[in-house]
Amino acid sequence: MISQLKIKNFKCFRDVTLPLRPLTVLTGVNGGGKSTVLQALLLARHASTTPDRALHLNGPFDLALGTIYDVLNRDATESVIEVGFFSDQTGEDWSFRFDVPDDPDALYLTCAEVPDSTVPGIGVAEGGFTYLCAERLGPRDVLSLSPQEPERIQVGVHGEFTAQVLAMVSGPRVSGPRREVREPLRHPSVDVVSPLKHIEAWASQIIRPVAIEARVAPGTLASTIRFEESDRERHVIRPSNTGFGVSYALPIVVAGVLASPGDMLLVENPEAHLHPAGQSRLGRFLAQVAGSGVHVVVETHSDHVLNGARLAVAQDQSLVAQDMVVHYFDETGAQTVQVSDHGELDRWPAGFFDQIETDLGGLAHARRHR
Repeated sequence: MISQLKIKNFKCFRDVTLPLRPLTVLTGVNGGGKSTVLQALLLARHASTTPDRALHLNGPFDLALGTIYDVLNRDATESVIEVGFFSDQTGEDWSFRFDVPDDPDALYLTCAEVPDSTVPGIGVAEGGFTYLCAERLGPRDVLSLSPQEPERIQVGVHGEFTAQVLAMVSGPRVSGPRREVREPLRHPSVDVVSPLKHIEAWASQIIRPVAIEARVAPGTLASTIRFEESDRERHVIRPSNTGFGVSYALPIVVAGVLASPGDMLLVENPEAHLHPAGQSRLGRFLAQVAGSGVHVVVETHSDHVLNGARLAVAQDQSLVAQDMVVHYFDETGAQTVQVSDHGELDRWPAGFFDQIETDLGGLAHARRHR
């Protein structure tokens, strides 16, 4: 796995190096650089999988980076953007170098240098790299179909192909790497290896008790998904009647359960529309996915997601402490927070998930002075 990320001259980063671990958590203030880290990873992914020298700033992975003026760091001394990786384990390093056109309104970068060898996680075959953006689809009665070969189909940037993936893994012709769930990702309540039952079990634990029925509608270019409340008498429920939490979290569960060692999973705001208990359970689940050999990068504003991951280290022991790192971004830059075997954090920078203490202190002060 890659263990360091270096970003130079890209957006808010003049020159920064960040440790990466199997589970990397990005958090901090709005506009601090969390999304920029993910976008740097996406640029590297795009450059490693396209034969074109012109790298579009808008479109791939639904990126909307704007123009050269928007992406070149204001303090850059040269018209070059770099994204580099390093592996502590092998000593290898990989570098992507992008030349910046002179026109500030240009909508592309030029690939000047790409690594000769595959970057772990970044350069994996299609089907092994998943990015779920913050703008995931809400409840939909009908979802899209991907034109890719079955082994390459992922849940989609917005979760738009989730029903299609579920239909594939629940049908009679399940084959290839999705034929069964790997042991580290099997839910303890399920005694079969078929993917759908484990996805249902994890979704029921994280979101709400639910059974899933997904189909590709014959003769159409659409897929459908329906739910049943697994703890009640059989009753089919449309997505619009299950709430946003199911639609937002289910693609994360599907992508995590089906991931293979060496894959990369990037998730923005996994906590969206989830109850705090569900957020914690989802953080715990993502840590377990990372512990199974998948490189997971999570951008979150939720202390519940963070604490769930800490519980995975301290209580579940599904992830070892040295395989988790937290980066807190504020106006001063990035600060790295390490996790101990007991789930303890080695530092609490100002503004780092301390709002509840601030608010409770304000309420106590108000009571004393009324």
